[in-house]
Amino acid sequence: MTSSAPRRTVLAAALAAAAGAAAPKAQAVDAPRETAARPLAPSSAPRRSKSLVDYHAWTTAADWHAGKHRGTGATHGARPGIRITRPLGTVEYTDPHTQKTAAWEYATWTAPVHTLGAPATEVVASWNAHTPAGTWITVELRGTYSDGGRTPWYVMGRWTSGDGEDSIRRTSVDDQKDGRSSISTDTFAIDDPASGLRLVSYALRVTLHRTPGSGRTPTVWRLGAMGSDLPDRFEVPASAPGLVGRELRVPRYSQEIHKGQYPQYDNGGEAWCSPTSSQMIIESWGRRPTPEDLAWVNPDYADPQVCHAARHTFDYQYDGCGNWPFNAAYAATYKDLEAVVTRLSSLTDAERLIHAGIPVITSQSFLKTELDGAGYGTAGHLMTVIGFTENGDVIAHDPAAPDDRAVRRVYRRRQFENIWLRTKRYDDKGKVKSGSGGVCYLYWPTRPTPRQRRVLRELGIR
Repeated sequence: MTSSAPRRTVLAAALAAAAGAAAPKAQAVDAPRETAARPLAPSSAPRRSKSLVDYHAWTTAADWHAGKHRGTGATHGARPGIRITRPLGTVEYTDPHTQKTAAWEYATWTAPVHTLGAPATEVVASWNAHTPAGTWITVELRGTYSDGGRTPWYVMGRWTSGDGEDSIRRTSVDDQKDGRSSISTDTFAIDDPASGLRLVSYALRVTLHRTPGSGRTPTVWRLGAMGSDLPDRFEVPASAPGLVGRELRVPRYSQEIHKGQYPQYDNGGEAWCSPTSSQMIIESWGRRPTPEDLAWVNPDYADPQVCHAARHTFDYQYDGCGNWPFNAAYAATYKDLEAVVTRLSSLTDAERLIHAGIPVITSQSFLKTELDGAGYGTAGHLMTVIGFTENGDVIAHDPAAPDDRAVRRVYRRRQFENIWLRTKRYDDKGKVKSGSGGVCYLYWPTRPTPRQRRVLRELGIR
């Protein structure tokens, strides 16, 4: 089993490609049940300052009107957004993955400059958009350094939900740098954080593209970014159990049963941890691909929706399905779902989300000896946190299981929290590598419950 390990710079250290690992062994368990959370004594462990992570997004009608429109207009209603109203003209784009050159009508929207709550060493953008056939978007970031200098406009992704002949191949863009910062797949990073250089503010720009004369348009409902400046650390403070004893109802899907299927998408299911995790959580909210969506999948394959998720999160430049914002954007293609990429500070934050009914998709890397019961090690792997046992251990749906029945796991709280939140680790050769620093995907309905809305807001997400 090889989990998808995003090839990105994390705190200025390159993350190695995913290491091969044996398929884990697990005992069959009973189907999960949803139970009420039982609060324990509040944690007295030190918590990371919220100022180290700054997620900001534009989502409301007022937000869209505040930006600079060039050929775009705001849409109103239950889910405000932006769309093409009068194209600025046409631009030619040569798709590096098909070598096809085509002209596209385009329009742009530029967000107001956002000043970070704390200067950042990393920024990850994410977005929610509808891209009908023959349309796509480009998301860019330009920032200001702490010494007053500015970055170029960096491409954070070229996105479309499809991959037909009437569109482009969704892609990240390599080789973007200015000697002080660079883009690694989906992550902006300061090249030398020890120098003290930081990003103090940024602007996001989205360009909407469509086939000339078609009248179709992308619609962007959410545009945001997570900036952070986390300390280098191999160990993180332990949190004490708080809201425990709740388990959410979430489908179980194994990536391993898809081994060898559709190898053009990141060598098949062995590397599909990210889309498999995304699909589990999407379906926990009652959303699924239609039979028409799945018509392309071999009918002999089990769980065809996992194949669908892999295809529609695949980054043709990264050559994998582990692009963080592409997974969030895929989730948001389902009716009335919102999705972001951010960081959390502890399992206490995850408990609050679970208590409110929102599962958490986490990114971690670890040796086989660092997570009891996993049965494998990985340089990068996504799994879902769906609950907590009565003593505060983590209930996870781990897609690296050999089959769907074995997906549900219980992992020791302290081990799980450390491998998820740390920013530095040692690989099996004793070399220092990077950790994700608490990266997660969060998916929830456009109309959350009051409790869900409150918890999201308290975690800096609106």
